[in-house]
Amino acid sequence: MKRRVRGFSLVEMLVALAVGLMLVLGGSQVVISTRMTYSSQLAATVLQDDARFVLGKLTQDIRQAGMFGCLTTAFIEEAPATLERPVGWSRSGDATALTLITADVGKGGGKPDWTVASDCRTVARAYAGTPPAPTPGQVHFALRQLTYTYESGQLKVSTPAAPAKAVLIDNVGAFDISFGMAAKPASTGVVRYDSNPADESLIRSVRVLLTLQDPTGRVRDQTYSVVAALRNRQG
Repeated sequence: MKRRVRGFSLVEMLVALAVGLMLVLGGSQVVISTRMTYSSQLAATVLQDDARFVLGKLTQDIRQAGMFGCLTTAFIEEAPATLERPVGWSRSGDATALTLITADVGKGGGKPDWTVASDCRTVARAYAGTPPAPTPGQVHFALRQLTYTYESGQLKVSTPAAPAKAVLIDNVGAFDISFGMAAKPASTGVVRYDSNPADESLIRSVRVLLTLQDPTGRVRDQTYSVVAALRNRQG
């Protein structure tokens, strides 16, 4: 006697399809979630790398601001008046600018704006452009004026020799600078931060707050900060 062969019923087929569909949808959600997490982490890493590059460059230039050789500005002959203010700033509308006159320690940034020739004892002279060859016992200190300008969502840099502003970084949401102030000229400690100090001789450090935005919206705005101490007294 033949045995009856039974297949799947319609209800069983529908249940199997529903379970399979749920498994596929669950697996798809895991894949999509993983891809979104990776994408957001990649975007955050890009912002961190950009901030590290810009803030590292700013920190180095701030620390070298006012380093004009072995002798102070008062002993440098033919020193331009701009050397008296190695750290400057301005704000106009939504634009913020930080100007630094700093030692060109890398000697890879092209022609310096000024060169101080000094014997590091009693004589020092500033030259614009190309200075004469150093004499025996004389040292040359290359100086460069850099202006960092934040405007229209970009941080740019310019020099007197190249006044056209070159874009350092895009997608900048904010660029704020303030100055760590000492209580009196003889003090080295910082007692407060001021965005527009009246007495530049009390400046001891510069604080920079940089907010970067992800143009794709994968991560929220990221704010980074750095405080760079001035190694050379202002004013």
